[in-house]
Amino acid sequence: MAMPTQKLKLCVGVEWCVFSKFPYSTTIHSHSEASTLPVVDTLISVFTKRPNGDTSELNRFAPILTPHLVESVLTRLRSWKLAQSFFHWASNQRHHGYYHNCYTYNAMASILTRSHQTTPLRALVKHVIESTPCSFTPGALGFFIRCLGRVGLVQEANHLFDEMRMKGLCVPNDYCYNCLLEAISKSGSVELMEMRLEEMKGFGWEFDKFTLTPVMQVYCNACRFDHALSVYNTMQERGWVDEHVCSMLALSFSKWGKVDKAFELVERMEGRGMKLNEKTFCVLIHGFVKESRVDKALQLFDKMCRAGFTPHVSLFDVLIGGLCRNKDTHKALSLVSEMKEFGIVPDVGILTKLISSLSDKSMIAKLLEEIPEEEEDQTLVLIYNAVLTGYVSDGLMDEACHHLQMMIQSKSSGDAQKDTLFKVKRLVFPNTTSFCIVIDGLLKNGQLDLALSLFNDMKQFFVKPSVLIYNNLINGLCNSNRLEESRELLREMNESGIEPTHFTYNSIYGCLCKRKDVLGATNMLKEMRACGHEPWIKNSTFLLKELCDHGRAGEACDFLDSMVQQGFLPDIVSYSVAIGGLIKIQEVDRALNLFKDLCSRGHCPDVVAFNILIGGLCKAKRFTEAETLLDEIVVRGLSPSVVTYNLLIDSWCKNGSMDKAIALLSKMSGEHREPNIITYTTLVDGFCRAERPDDALLIWNEMEGKGCLPNRIAFMALIYGLCKCCRPTEAFRYLREMEQKEMKADSFIYFALLSAFLSDLDLTSAFEVFKEMVGSGFFPESHDKNYSIVMDAIDKFSKDNRTSSAIQSLMEEGKIPPHL
Repeated sequence: MAMPTQKLKLCVGVEWCVFSKFPYSTTIHSHSEASTLPVVDTLISVFTKRPNGDTSELNRFAPILTPHLVESVLTRLRSWKLAQSFFHWASNQRHHGYYHNCYTYNAMASILTRSHQTTPLRALVKHVIESTPCSFTPGALGFFIRCLGRVGLVQEANHLFDEMRMKGLCVPNDYCYNCLLEAISKSGSVELMEMRLEEMKGFGWEFDKFTLTPVMQVYCNACRFDHALSVYNTMQERGWVDEHVCSMLALSFSKWGKVDKAFELVERMEGRGMKLNEKTFCVLIHGFVKESRVDKALQLFDKMCRAGFTPHVSLFDVLIGGLCRNKDTHKALSLVSEMKEFGIVPDVGILTKLISSLSDKSMIAKLLEEIPEEEEDQTLVLIYNAVLTGYVSDGLMDEACHHLQMMIQSKSSGDAQKDTLFKVKRLVFPNTTSFCIVIDGLLKNGQLDLALSLFNDMKQFFVKPSVLIYNNLINGLCNSNRLEESRELLREMNESGIEPTHFTYNSIYGCLCKRKDVLGATNMLKEMRACGHEPWIKNSTFLLKELCDHGRAGEACDFLDSMVQQGFLPDIVSYSVAIGGLIKIQEVDRALNLFKDLCSRGHCPDVVAFNILIGGLCKAKRFTEAETLLDEIVVRGLSPSVVTYNLLIDSWCKNGSMDKAIALLSKMSGEHREPNIITYTTLVDGFCRAERPDDALLIWNEMEGKGCLPNRIAFMALIYGLCKCCRPTEAFRYLREMEQKEMKADSFIYFALLSAFLSDLDLTSAFEVFKEMVGSGFFPESHDKNYSIVMDAIDKFSKDNRTSSAIQSLMEEGKIPPHL
């Protein structure tokens, strides 16, 4: 934040200009300065030669020391260490009546700040607080606080401010508070800043531009977008917005990814005659490119050029890189031409970015002409590797392989130079990266065998493969289930002195897990442990899941034990998979033991693990144990999920204990867990099973009243339940409501309605359901359990005068079989 330009009163009759070279100075005493100048020179000379201050020559000056004299010496010493030593020497002359004042402290603080010496600055703060009380003017305290803020010592600045105020050594004014807010703005502590603002209000200090600028900075640093914008609007209303404030907000917009708002603010600044500085232009352009908004970055770049700034080559590099990533090579090449107009020559970094984004040989050749003939081979390899990258990224693997072959042939004279591209520049032999680019491209293109062939050629040319090449090939082999070949490459790495990485081992480990090879995976764990590598959890979890899905939960548990024995602690997901697998094969007690085991090994089970076990206990009708686990969830500081409650509610509903199910529903509400459609559907079905249809309808109405819209499953549960409760008329009404919501019922709903209406002797309604059932293609096969119900209905319809002719018509049309 800029400082007020008015002069501040520091002591009676003394003015201090905030922009003076030494703003901590007491004043300019022309007469006294002339008289003390020889003493200052002598002290500097003596102390520079004897910085420990233990000579009699130096000690004879102790009786005449004054704060002004000490300040003059401090400001002229050539290093912060000498200044600190002299400061400490002067501090020890109290027996001669010398004491530091606020100006000597500020002189020392300024020296240490310029040298970024935070540890001595902390010690200086402690010295001010704990030594003989020294009064500070508000201006002097503000200066000290700003020094601390510049090097990030915000807590120290805050502590100093409070100590000086509480001890009565300074009465802070609005300037002091503004300096403190400026220091706080460096840390981004919103709470501290807001606390100090409240203090200012309490003391009746008015907020000004220099108050709100650091406040806005704190909100910007803390990503409090709305608060920062509110402060900005307040400053704008009062006419306090300047270039610094606008730039700060524009940079924050960019940091938050709000590129359009940042650009809009820049344009607004232009309209008011405000200008960005060069640094802000560059930071914004970098930010825009980072957010993939190269369009706005280019517009800002044009504004920067029109403002008279000459872009650095690094800025062109960022813009061209962004354009190349967007595959906008036309604009990138245009920007290269603009570089030349500025007299800037594209460097290797820019050329490689451009070349790697091109596949047109003529364009590449034109760029190669930009490279000086005397360029080193190492640089040419980088350029040619960029060509390879361009081909690979465009999927032109034949061209990439041909280009690499031409580079390989550079050691011998002859045919290689016939290639158009290589007539532009001399050929150089490829390096490891060259082979890596092409091999990686072949692997991504599914050409594993060709990649392996190129790898073998590479070794014949005595080019040492990198870890990356080995890893890519091993991973490719493992993904193709070619385990033995991947193991052979691993052995080759070890023999070549190339240390495999965690990626190497995990590629092979993952392949073993996909094969469900428990023994192989266990042995690989031993090998990884010996090398200090951790197995990837996703591979272990995959193996456990595959074993459990195929009924091999016992092997899954054994594998978990082997992991622990090797020193690898499985995560909670792995344990949950194994517990679920045991429950699937109805080994609930073993699942409980495994659950207890994971707790004893330091794992804190999550709600998902609890839910899996609760679900298993409910299926085994061990409801009391399941409810005990619900209590344990709460004891462990977790919150039962809706799924947890749904599992228990479902178990009580199926057991006919509807009162307990409703009690759990009330408990859900008490713990702010909103029931979902599954909860309500389960309860509706449970009440219907318990032949309490009125309660089922009450739950249905509660569900709709809470805005939980019924789905197809919920409708069918209610309709089927009402039919079983001999209330087909109401059930039929809900079928119509379901159809209005464009939901189609399954066949069993029609069979239930048909049976219920027949039992109710309502043949008219039964026949209406029958016609819809036939029209929907739901007529049952002879082996279907509902076939007898339908045939009984046809028999009754045929004997009833109201429906007999209609049944006969359906038979004649072939929509139903002839009645036998």
